[in-house]
Amino acid sequence: ISKNAVIGFVKKHRAFFETHNLSFFEMTVGMAFEYFSKKNVDIAFIEVGLGGRLDSTNIITPELSIITNIGLDHTKFLGNSIAAIAKEKAGIIKPNIPVVIGECTEGTSTIFKSIAAENNSEIYFSERAELPHYPSDLKGDYQEYNKRTVVQAINVLEKQWKISKIHIKAGLNNTIKNTGLLGRWQKLECKPLTLCDTAHNKEGLTLVLNQLQKLKFEQLHIVLGVVNDKDLDRILPLFPTTAKYYFCKPNVPRGLDPSILKSIAETFNLYGEIYDSVVNAYNTAKDYATEKDTIFIGGSTFVVAEII
Repeated sequence: ISKNAVIGFVKKHRAFFETHNLSFFEMTVGMAFEYFSKKNVDIAFIEVGLGGRLDSTNIITPELSIITNIGLDHTKFLGNSIAAIAKEKAGIIKPNIPVVIGECTEGTSTIFKSIAAENNSEIYFSERAELPHYPSDLKGDYQEYNKRTVVQAINVLEKQWKISKIHIKAGLNNTIKNTGLLGRWQKLECKPLTLCDTAHNKEGLTLVLNQLQKLKFEQLHIVLGVVNDKDLDRILPLFPTTAKYYFCKPNVPRGLDPSILKSIAETFNLYGEIYDSVVNAYNTAKDYATEKDTIFIGGSTFVVAEII
């Protein structure tokens, strides 16, 4: 979308936004929907912001609903238990519209089945389905779950859309090229090996850090910053105590002061220094790292965004 289109939309609807005190996300959802309508798109993939039930994207009636996984994230808004969050996420299940579940536990699957039954919606669990494996240019270990969810979703959509195995193979092999996706297990440098990933909750970070620990290196350097709504007692124990840390604050209002992050990190035996910006933290890590070391940048989408 062009800059002029954004400016024009805001000018046209500014009085409405200010009168109703809409959030940035709510405004951009409205802009996106208007843009899709003007461009007469054949199909749009709409990702919720927080949760699902009360999300501004939830005004649509989709061809298919997809719930990837459930984690204790955004607990301030969604609830303090997996069950409560699952109910909020399940709010995107619509009457007579099929739903695909990417990952679930015994507790969440019961909730999804119940809400799907109330809506007379067919439900599909990609974890339990027999699905073909396709190679992909997405190299994060966690993408295996996502790929299965995609393939299951396509199997459901084939009833309305003609999608061949050739299309699926080509799409999964060229995801980054086709979409411009950045920041997901992305290699920035080879010597030293420098990686970044936007994973920021316990479920995502568990998989990313496990994959990181499989690599061979002499010393691991981690540039780490977070936003202030993260439950650090849940995510910091996942990080390796043998790494050198470069604590920083993403340049957004919600960014957590690096001195607070450092103080809490030390209670989990994670040690390092404070830096006044993400870029300075990264540059210092590069100065200290040898060609046999590995640098990882993460903790927040906003941290990664400042590097790439």
